[in-house]
Amino acid sequence: MNSRIRAVLLGLSALAVSIFGTSCDGSSDHEIPEAICGTHVDPSVSRPLVTSDEDFHEFNRVDRSEAITAPCVLLSGPDPVLDFGFSWDANATDLMYLAQGTGSVSHVTEPRTINFPYKTIVGTDGAISTTPCKTKGGDYFTLTLQVPQIPLTDQTHRKDIERFMRAYFPATLKTLGCKRPVDP
Repeated sequence: MNSRIRAVLLGLSALAVSIFGTSCDGSSDHEIPEAICGTHVDPSVSRPLVTSDEDFHEFNRVDRSEAITAPCVLLSGPDPVLDFGFSWDANATDLMYLAQGTGSVSHVTEPRTINFPYKTIVGTDGAISTTPCKTKGGDYFTLTLQVPQIPLTDQTHRKDIERFMRAYFPATLKTLGCKRPVDP
């Protein structure tokens, strides 16, 4: 009987370690959605930009088939964590002009151009990418990203934002149904 109690206690101990080990694990990638605003992206790319794990859900007005400019916001509880603007236009967009504007949809703090196949700028709190993409809504597609939880003076997330856009923008283009190949 003593060995049976010991076996049960060892089993309970192993169960407790696995439960507490999982709940104390710092990685929360499994909680970040694998698809954000209709685009599949590895949660490990999103995780550095998201400071909360509370009840992820979307406010999404994007209709890819209609190609009408619209927002999509990933929220954690009541707070926006990733704020996107999907825009289709007849003409190419001047990214620096857009980034330095005072509007809340496209303003990016300290924007810098990056070396990327698509015209892209990255700032300390967001990014903007654009490329030719003939759809019902126009000849160019522009995606803006704002990360409202990052303070404007925080310089530490620029590389995280760049990494996210390098994954998210091309994946989004694949969902748009452009009528001609996209040659950046």
